[in-house]
Amino acid sequence: MDHADRQSASAQDHAGHGDQLPGGAPWGTAAKATLHCLTGCAIGEILGMVIGTALIWGNVPTMALAITLAFIFGYSFTLFAVLRAGVSWKAAIKVALAADTVSIAVMELVDNGIIAVVPGAMEAHLSDGLFWSSLLGGFAVAFVITTPVNKWMIGRGKGHAVVHAYH
Repeated sequence: MDHADRQSASAQDHAGHGDQLPGGAPWGTAAKATLHCLTGCAIGEILGMVIGTALIWGNVPTMALAITLAFIFGYSFTLFAVLRAGVSWKAAIKVALAADTVSIAVMELVDNGIIAVVPGAMEAHLSDGLFWSSLLGGFAVAFVITTPVNKWMIGRGKGHAVVHAYH
């Protein structure tokens, strides 16, 4: 088996179930991986934005807290799932970093970029519809943009594909 055949077999092994599309993982697998990542990111992002807004912090510290918490919660979902499979802490941390870093980074870049460019969103208060609509709208756009990234990575045995070895 040559290198290309091994890569193709590896991608199919890690891609899960569904219709294999040319050049990568099934869209359903990519969407599930993105939704998994989005869940952790959203919890951290919302918590960070709520804390920063409630404490009347400026835009930069609020976004920094939101991004930090998004990475922490995003990684933790994968970390604890892998730990339940009996993997050591050190190995589980490596798997979480490999599985989620690119996905979380893209998601955070898109989501926070949207919040930053929507007029008044960063100045909105927790009781304002603009606060919540820009935050949730950013998540929706981030999901749409991050799913093809995850599809590409999973199809090459990268990103969330590394977690499938522990299912």
